[in-house]
Amino acid sequence: MPRATWKGAVLAESDDSVVVEGNQYFPSLAVRREYLRPSATHTTCPWKGVASYYDVVVDGEVNPDAAWYYEDPKPAATAIRGRIAFWRGVRVEP
Repeated sequence: MPRATWKGAVLAESDDSVVVEGNQYFPSLAVRREYLRPSATHTTCPWKGVASYYDVVVDGEVNPDAAWYYEDPKPAATAIRGRIAFWRGVRVEP
């Protein structure tokens, strides 16, 4: 079962993840929100749309912008609507 961890904390775990461009996108309900803090960062992907970010916070340690999601993805990326992905040192196991 795909799982995302950082600093020993399980951030997400689900058999219902979707892989896009090598990134596991976890269903929002499978993500432990207590480890996420909204970030002001936004980026734009030409085919997915505007990405919004979360800082990952575990035991007071902050991994800035280590999680992202597309609130309103473009039509080609509808499979990732309502899903969250991780990077920047977050370990994602398939």
